Amino acid sequence: MLDNHYLENHDFLQMIFRLFLALLIGAIIGLERELRRKPAGLRTHMLVSFGCAIFVLIPLQLTTIQSHPEVISRVVQGIAAGVGFLGAGEIVRESSQQSQRPEIHGLTSAAAIWVSASLGIAAGCGLWQLGLVGAIMTFAILNLFKRLESH
Repeated sequence: MLDNHYLENHDFLQMIFRLFLALLIGAIIGLERELRRKPAGLRTHMLVSFGCAIFVLIPLQLTTIQSHPEVISRVVQGIAAGVGFLGAGEIVRESSQQSQRPEIHGLTSAAAIWVSASLGIAAGCGLWQLGLVGAIMTFAILNLFKRLESH
């Protein structure tokens, strides 16, 4: 059975495609955050998505997934934990600026970073349809549903 997610070491064009896809996905989400003047904007989301794709591409090039299926699972778990710290930092930073009372701000930005990471993983694994559809749906959630919340 052919595993189309495994990446041959010599398949440079496939690797470049996946990395640019991760950048595009991060840009779609980050652009919306940038337009709303959020601290985690275009570059942050692009870098998160791009970095996640790189983390996934490394084991895809070093091992065969059939012989070591747990490798990708461990990478994804590590990314999820690491990105959680980014999101927590965004929430704490946003919360401390407003007042001395404990307030929660930045949850949507933290969630957008988390989604950017997951879609970067999808791009790194070669799941381009999932990545693009997920980015478009995330953009719609961030943009359209904000208008609904206002009403």
